[in-house]
Amino acid sequence: MARLDSLSHGSRQEGYASSRGVRPEGYTVSQVNAYIKNMFAQDFALSRISVRGEVSNCKYHTSGHIYFTLKDEGASLAAVMFAGQRKGLAFQLQNGQQVVVSGTIDVYERDGKYQLYARQIALDGRGDLFERFRRLRLELEEMGMFDAQYKQPIPRYARKVGVVTADTGAAIRDIVNVAGRRNPYVQLILCPAKVQGDGAAESIVSGIRRLDAMGLDVLIVGRGGGSIEDLWAFNEEIVARAIFDCATPVISAVGHEVDWTIADYVADLRAPTPSAAAELAVFDYRQFEDQRLAYRTALQRSMARCVERMRFQANQYRLRLQLHDPGRQVNEKRQRLADCEERLQSVMKQRILTARHRLALAASRLHGLSPLERISGGFGFVTGADGRRVERIDQVKVADELRIRIADGNIKAEVTAVDSLGG
Repeated sequence: MARLDSLSHGSRQEGYASSRGVRPEGYTVSQVNAYIKNMFAQDFALSRISVRGEVSNCKYHTSGHIYFTLKDEGASLAAVMFAGQRKGLAFQLQNGQQVVVSGTIDVYERDGKYQLYARQIALDGRGDLFERFRRLRLELEEMGMFDAQYKQPIPRYARKVGVVTADTGAAIRDIVNVAGRRNPYVQLILCPAKVQGDGAAESIVSGIRRLDAMGLDVLIVGRGGGSIEDLWAFNEEIVARAIFDCATPVISAVGHEVDWTIADYVADLRAPTPSAAAELAVFDYRQFEDQRLAYRTALQRSMARCVERMRFQANQYRLRLQLHDPGRQVNEKRQRLADCEERLQSVMKQRILTARHRLALAASRLHGLSPLERISGGFGFVTGADGRRVERIDQVKVADELRIRIADGNIKAEVTAVDSLGG
């Protein structure tokens, strides 16, 4: 082990001077840090050390270095893994992981702080389970077992619900209580399974397959909360494949709300707790009854409005039919015919009266122009031997025979002379 008096010859002189009462100038910070660094370098235990702890303050630098802190219940230790050592890290370092870091503890002279320079980082205990979980999840995801296209819809009105869980414990009690409260008519079929420890995965798979063969409406597969070790059966690949191959829709209910397992990713629906799974699988009968009553009331109101509308339309059609009633139309035509007949008779009477009046006028005028009327007034009607009326003197000559008609008879005469009024 190095001693402080080995820093330098000058330091011994300063120490000697101090012993003689001369005030020493002291050591520089760099000298002290270099001395401490040399102490760490000569300690074999610190040059090859493995430290177990929880990762916190993890930061990935752009240069590729990883800075983080290891801590436990009582202390913390700064650590760094340089980019050149990243081959010693086979997973994504994250806060909260329990790891074992192998490397060297040394002093960073500039800041005077010591830290762990990591060469290799491995998950420890619980961390190993996390790594197995991560690898299986990535493998099944690449196979498409988490794809939404394979998710089956959960029936809304399930009547038979299968449950794969332990027959003792809070999970089955919660499921029974919630299902009984929501719908007492739903039948719960429990297939007891071992959900923790050796053989748990095989027991869960057997329960899933037995209930799937019964043709139920939906399955609930799960258990109460616990550590990752307690829940590990639901992270096994055989359980994941049994859920994926199940023809019955599966609701996973493993642990508490913050717990996620491989079964949650593969299942058709994930519930945060067993109670929530029962609420998702069993419809609320009271809510169903309320909806049914509401629908009935709405239907009755709709039917009443429809009947009222039909009655109004029927009344309108009845009035329209009465308006176009053939008997009414015949009566109307008869009335119109009677009116036309009356108008025709009135017009005919008027025309007859007018014609009679005109006839009387024409008869009176004809009577005034009648030769008989003139003859009866002292005039005569002269015709020749051929019976033609003689109106001018050039129509006769001397010795022609004439006939003269007067009021009381006819006179035959002979023309003895023809005298013109102008002559």
